[in-house]
Amino acid sequence: MTESVRRDASPEQRVAEWDGDHARTVDADGEQLGVDPAELGDEDLVREMQSLHRTRLDTLRHATDSALANHLRRTAELETEYLARHPGREVDSSRLRDA
Repeated sequence: MTESVRRDASPEQRVAEWDGDHARTVDADGEQLGVDPAELGDEDLVREMQSLHRTRLDTLRHATDSALANHLRRTAELETEYLARHPGREVDSSRLRDA
């Protein structure tokens, strides 16, 4: 968590702070709004993924079920877009295991 997160706030109140740098919001009908990952530039796409990964553990441990579902959905959207753009991404040989 960042220093700006209030320690006395409920998980529901903290989720908005954890997700504060995401472009998406929820409208009055509960429909997800936000930038389609395909419309994001490469830098914005990576920045959004970094933000989601940075907030992952806090969201998993403390957020509501709906906030966690939104987090999982958005992570899948962004990572799917990244993989579509970089199908031949370089794999670090030090991360490979012997077969």
